Amino acid sequence: MAAPVRQGEELDLRIDSLAYGGNGVARHDGFVVFVRGGLPGDRVRARVTKVKRGFAEAAAESVVEPSSVRVEAPCRHFGVCGGCRFQDLAYEAQVTSKEQQVRDALVRIGRIADPPLEPIVPAASQYGYRNKLEYSFTSGEEGVDLGFHRAGRWDEIVGIEECLLTTDVGNAVRLAVRDWAREERLEAYDQATGQGYLRHLVYREGRNTGQVLVMLVTAPGERFEAGYFVDVVRRFPEVRSVYWAVNDTPAERTNVPGVLLWGEEAIEEELLGLRFRLRPNAFLQTNTEMAERLYEIVGELAGLTGVERVFDLYCGTGTIGLSLARDAGSVWGVEISEEAVACAIENADLNRIENARFFAGNVGQAIEELREQAGDPDLVVVDPPRAGLAGKALRRTGTLGAPRLVYVSCNPTTLASDAAVLRDEYGYELVRCRPVDMFPHTPHVESVSLLVRPPG
Repeated sequence: MAAPVRQGEELDLRIDSLAYGGNGVARHDGFVVFVRGGLPGDRVRARVTKVKRGFAEAAAESVVEPSSVRVEAPCRHFGVCGGCRFQDLAYEAQVTSKEQQVRDALVRIGRIADPPLEPIVPAASQYGYRNKLEYSFTSGEEGVDLGFHRAGRWDEIVGIEECLLTTDVGNAVRLAVRDWAREERLEAYDQATGQGYLRHLVYREGRNTGQVLVMLVTAPGERFEAGYFVDVVRRFPEVRSVYWAVNDTPAERTNVPGVLLWGEEAIEEELLGLRFRLRPNAFLQTNTEMAERLYEIVGELAGLTGVERVFDLYCGTGTIGLSLARDAGSVWGVEISEEAVACAIENADLNRIENARFFAGNVGQAIEELREQAGDPDLVVVDPPRAGLAGKALRRTGTLGAPRLVYVSCNPTTLASDAAVLRDEYGYELVRCRPVDMFPHTPHVESVSLLVRPPG
């Protein structure tokens, strides 16, 4: 049966809800249309951009009747900058939609008729919550500028005067670097042509320590005076580390090796009373306030009594495993990034935690070796990337047969599919799931789930 819409057609649509990923969900003669820019309750005029067998995609051209949950966005760059796309949606409606997206995924993909979903934990702060930002350089009317991708574009950067997701210090450092680049008459790198020099500015801030790390990412060649750049940024007393990194590939990457130009090798952040050292590329949840809440929920669901053997898979820099170590018998972490594992070991030493060990390796391949060395786990904690526990990692996690499994997810669709496999093939039952809003005004939602495997 042919789709009742065609590409380029304009439709009058009522938006029913938000799909995971952030597009509005509407129906035209029963046919699903995903509408970018449509909010729940809106009536919009939308142009169809793509037609598939079971759905179409469209972009809102105008809002005919605004939703009651539509609000005025406070950011001067809203609608042009590609970040914070839901500043115009009341925050209460944002968290309601995110909770519903987790529920829908568990019902539709996980085939759980009545998911054990608990109320979503809203963000403690709706603005100023990010501890890390990665800006791109671009050419503006007044010279070099710094900002983010234009909404819907990979090849165009919008200069930012003020970002509401960072702190006053974060905004001031970015503007100081922008002014330095203009003064030095340095050119921004052009992603489309591969020409130019300045590529990115990475800003990291220990929100509970006040320490700041800055890293400049350029194309190859030392075309600036490093000492002067250091002087520009170190005038901010919060700045403790200044790095320079070279990206010699066409890809937009900031996780490239850096050279310390000045200061300490790492800054520190504090979470749940523990201190963590952060280098330019070390992973840490970018919302410090909500990372602490997330880890508290992990600890609650883990239900440790002080004797358990815990496997921390995808352990990163050890934040989750170390937060559990004080209540566990032992913690064994695995992570593919050697740099992250080195940080995890360092963080264990920094906090004088002696019952946690960390190893570098591919999770899917390292589980059996870990089991041979450590023994059978009483609890497995997984915090996988957006793709979830794909392939071998999923199967080998299931065959561990741990009585309890805590799953930290940044993608409800892969959580749901993994939960279905763990239930159907390994006997795990999802008994608790708690969504957490780590990133207000974005489509992203985290969750913490407890899966239990009956004995026998």
